[in-house]
This record gives sequence, C-alpha cells and structure tokens, in this order.
Amino acid sequence: MDHPVSRILVLLELLQASPGLTGPDLAERLGVDVRTVRRYAARLAELGIPVQADRGRYGGYRLLPGYRLPPLMLTGDEAASVVLGLLSGRRSGLSVGEQAGDSALAKIRRVLPTALRDQIAAVEQTLGLTAAPATGPTPAAPALFTLAEAARRGRRVRLDYRDRAGTSSEREFDPYGLVFHSGRWYTTGLDHRSGEQRTFRLDRIRSVRPGEAGFEPPADVDPVRRVLESLASVPWRHEVEVVLTIGLDEARLRIPPTVGTVTATEDGRVLLRARAERLDGMAVLLAGLGRPFTVRRPAALRDEVRALAVRLADWADAGPADG
Repeated sequence: MDHPVSRILVLLELLQASPGLTGPDLAERLGVDVRTVRRYAARLAELGIPVQADRGRYGGYRLLPGYRLPPLMLTGDEAASVVLGLLSGRRSGLSVGEQAGDSALAKIRRVLPTALRDQIAAVEQTLGLTAAPATGPTPAAPALFTLAEAARRGRRVRLDYRDRAGTSSEREFDPYGLVFHSGRWYTTGLDHRSGEQRTFRLDRIRSVRPGEAGFEPPADVDPVRRVLESLASVPWRHEVEVVLTIGLDEARLRIPPTVGTVTATEDGRVLLRARAERLDGMAVLLAGLGRPFTVRRPAALRDEVRALAVRLADWADAGPADG
C-alpha cells in the first residue's frame, strides 16, 4: 500500500465499511498522518466522491448520505455472497420488480474477475434448491419500501388495492409489518375501511401513499402469526374439527399454522380446527400424527380415514412375502 492511489482506494473502502471513523483512526489504518488523511479526502471529493468530515467529539469521516458508488468494491467472498443471494431470491420470490434480480446479476457478473466469475457460474449451473420456484408476481419496490418505512415509523398509509376478484378499492391502513411466506409478500395491520386487522398481498397493491396520521400498534402484535392465521382462515370447501390425543406443544410443532389452529381442551387433549379443499389430504395428515383422534366434523372425513386405512392395508399385503 505504498502508492498514494492505493491508500486513497483503501480510504474509500474504509468509508464504505465503517462510516464515522475519525482522522486519527483512519491515519492509523492507512499508515499516514492526519493531515494526509485530509488530503486524501479532498482528493476523493475532486473525483466526484463527496466525503463529509464532522467535527467535534463524535465527529468523523463519512460519505454523504444517499451517495451511490459505481462500482461497488467487493471482496471475492462478498461478491459470491451477493450473487448467491440474488440467485436464491430469484428462485424463492424474495425480490422486487419483474427484472431487478436478473439485471443486478448481470451487472455484477460484468465486473467480476474472470476466475471468480467462472467459479460462481459453476455453482449457478450445478446448484439445486429443494423449494419449488416461486411463480407469482413480485411486488413493486416503491410499495414495499413505503410500507416498511410506515410500519417502522407508525404512520398510516393509503392503499390502492385490487382483490382476488379484480375489484379495486382505496383504504386507510395502519401497517404493522411485512411478511414473506411461500413465495409471496404480505402486509398486515388495521384496515380502517372494515375496522379490523387485515392481511394484504403486496403484488395486488397498485400504489401506496404515505400519510401524516400516526398510530400505535397493539402491544402483542405479531405480523408473522397474523399472516399465517389469515391464510389458514381462507374459505375452503370443508370445515374440519378433530380432537387429537396429543400435547398442545407437539401439535403446534407438527401441524403448520397454515393448515389450521390448535387449542387445548378441558380434558387435556387438543382441538384442531381447519379448512380443507380435499378431505383425503386431511386424512393423510391425521394418520401421519400417529396418535388417536376423534373426528367431530365433517362426517365425510371419517369415510376418508376408513378409505385410507383400506388402501394402506391393501398396499401392505401387495408386496412379496418374506422368504
């Protein structure tokens, strides 16, 4: 790091990684005196990279807020982590915009050293992910960021929302948080149109406008739990109630919240309330628990359990007998 240009580049990297370092801190890391640090900072400013120097006890050097460095200075591990994160986000749906992930990947690939680019390409071409790829639309970045800021600051917003039937509406909404689940983004909070807590899919939000009114979320607010309960309450073809001979903690561990809700009964068992489109799948889930259960409703679920038992017995008898 003998050449001044090298030190200037290292100073730039330090300002990105640790904004607020003092002149003496920077001088020690660069191996120069404080006066030279000031000269390097002035040189960066001449190159169009604005460096702010705050005076006082808590002062230090930092890049001006909002300044975007083209290109980013990443180590090999950092670049690999960014690329793999983008690949995973594209697969899972944890991204915004239709082409933002692909364009970001293309830009990073263009500036990678050849050896590192080839190594990452090898990982990309051989990588297998167990989760099914997300197929739904991704939310627009402005909606995501506006909702996140409103939730953080406790500020009401106005949504232009389109429901599953395509009907548009405008709503005053207090966002309590954002949740990413099974390839989709959701927000949950108080919907002033209905006066109830509601969950909205972000890809169905056409626009979000921040407001001035503030709000205080409930003390026990849990956006993740609320979204899972909301998804579990979506109308289905069958209403299911089953009493399980199982502990409540084990039931919560083995039955996903998206399947249904579990509550303790007075006799120490657990009541499962769920909605299902197909009862054969519910029969398989109950059998997989390996514990006795009693079907309260619907009666058709008992028939599905009996039919599953017959199928299992037939399959068990169909194999060759042991020698």
